[in-house]
Amino acid sequence: MEDKVSNDPVVAIVGVTGAVGAEFIATMDKRGFRISKLKALASARSAGKTVSFRGQSVVIEELTERSFDGVDIALFSAGGSISRKFAPVAVKAGAVVVDNSSAFRMDPNVPLVIPEINANRIRDHKGIIANPNCAAITALVPLWPIHQKNRIKRVIISTYQAASGAGAAAMEELVESTRANLNGQVYTPKVMPHPYAFNLFNHNTAVDPETGYNDEETKVIKETRKIF
Repeated sequence: MEDKVSNDPVVAIVGVTGAVGAEFIATMDKRGFRISKLKALASARSAGKTVSFRGQSVVIEELTERSFDGVDIALFSAGGSISRKFAPVAVKAGAVVVDNSSAFRMDPNVPLVIPEINANRIRDHKGIIANPNCAAITALVPLWPIHQKNRIKRVIISTYQAASGAGAAAMEELVESTRANLNGQVYTPKVMPHPYAFNLFNHNTAVDPETGYNDEETKVIKETRKIF
């Protein structure tokens, strides 16, 4: 697909109020990524609020099917259901979508890209570029040089997931539960299925009864095979 991205593109961030959305903004600023305009998109309850970008306040707009008119690059991090609904809309409007959810990762027509490994696959995109699971990225970057020299047949991976993986609400719950624990208070979790602070439990996704793997583990397995 021929890219239509200008030198100074219009960039939209879907899920701008979340933890990853904030990181998108911080990274673009840190790297001096040149854009002509930033469109901050989120749910209706966040519309009218503002986010700061390079010293200016950007008003958050409600995400709708008209949000991508004139957008060159759309960065999505608002969950799989939002990506499945709005990423095709963004592509139809002429944008290139970089999706942080799991919605399109295993789609054979969507490149699953870790730049340090297969950046060349970006050229194969048909409007959407998928970003792998965070655990897959951190594991595969150091494994890739080994795999090139001696083909890896099996990998045993243990991951200890950060609260940020479940979003801003989980990060806040970690702070609150840590404070309560240190003060000797009982804390009832609202976001996580179990108390997070000073605790260890299975990932907060369903476990497949046939394989014994939870969704996070299954993602890492499938994505590793696709990328390698």
